[in-house]
Amino acid sequence: MKNRRIFIKESALAGIGLSTFLPNTGIQASNKKNKELKIGIIGLDTSHSPAFTKYINDPERESMKGVEVIAAYPHGSSKIESSYSRIPKYTEELRSLGVTILDDIKDLIDRVDAVLLETNDGTLHLEQALQVIEAKKPVFIDKPVAAGLKDVIKIYDAARENQVPLFSSSSLRYVQKAQDLRNNNTIGDILGAYTFGTVEIEPSHTDLYWYGIHGVELLYTLMKTGCQQVSRISTENTDLVIGKWGDERIGSFRGIIKGRQKYGGTAFGIKDVTDVGTSEGYGGLLEKIIEFFKSGISPVADEETIELYTFMEAADVSKKRNGAWVDIKEVYDMALD
Repeated sequence: MKNRRIFIKESALAGIGLSTFLPNTGIQASNKKNKELKIGIIGLDTSHSPAFTKYINDPERESMKGVEVIAAYPHGSSKIESSYSRIPKYTEELRSLGVTILDDIKDLIDRVDAVLLETNDGTLHLEQALQVIEAKKPVFIDKPVAAGLKDVIKIYDAARENQVPLFSSSSLRYVQKAQDLRNNNTIGDILGAYTFGTVEIEPSHTDLYWYGIHGVELLYTLMKTGCQQVSRISTENTDLVIGKWGDERIGSFRGIIKGRQKYGGTAFGIKDVTDVGTSEGYGGLLEKIIEFFKSGISPVADEETIELYTFMEAADVSKKRNGAWVDIKEVYDMALD
């Protein structure tokens, strides 16, 4: 891959975050509004696949008129038991919903206008995403984008170089209260935020990529880009990740390992301090996905998504260094080697 970043002088790093040295990756595609949109799913090893299909193919849902999931390629993970054990059940469920089941990814891509890459196992995402990207089809990649930062960057590089629209997000980004805090300035400028959510570790993935992504996505929804340093403290019960933003703000994510599993947080603003809401299901995310497929414009800047994955990778590095502060830029650079 070429041109993965824009090099800048070290002296210019003060007060800026990762987005400063990432390339401009904004991509637009031809507008497909008011046209039939056929969608294919890659990966039936996650409950998201039937849930998304039922939402999109609901004939009573006005926002989904002219949009349909028509085909699916079932094969996801062959190594993660919690994933591959679900494939037979979800394959039959989608078949019962009238979705054509195919045994070849290329065949699926040829039949559709856009792809939902739902494979639960992020180690397969680079290989699968590249097939979609090379075919010039818009793609939504469900969490995580990949199992590690190197593959995350390779996927975004490929999408940019092939001018293919790419979008990835957790549904937690579209909690309505969090969106209001981000976009409507409901408590004034956000000076800091604290979020929490489930953490489950899958050894083949960067720790927080597997489930911690949900709470970290919520954190970035509030804080936006600009984190420079990360520190992580871990026990058997809890993960605590703290980020220092370049404008003197601090954001933190508490990963719940034991105890009640919930999502939420607190935002600290100039005008008020408030909770940020909690999971509201997949509807908000799916509406954004369909808008993205029609417009070819991701609702989340590539730079923001790459930075939040770098944040999580930096948390792993900090854990290995016993909680030491780790520079975001150092971790991003390591992923390029």
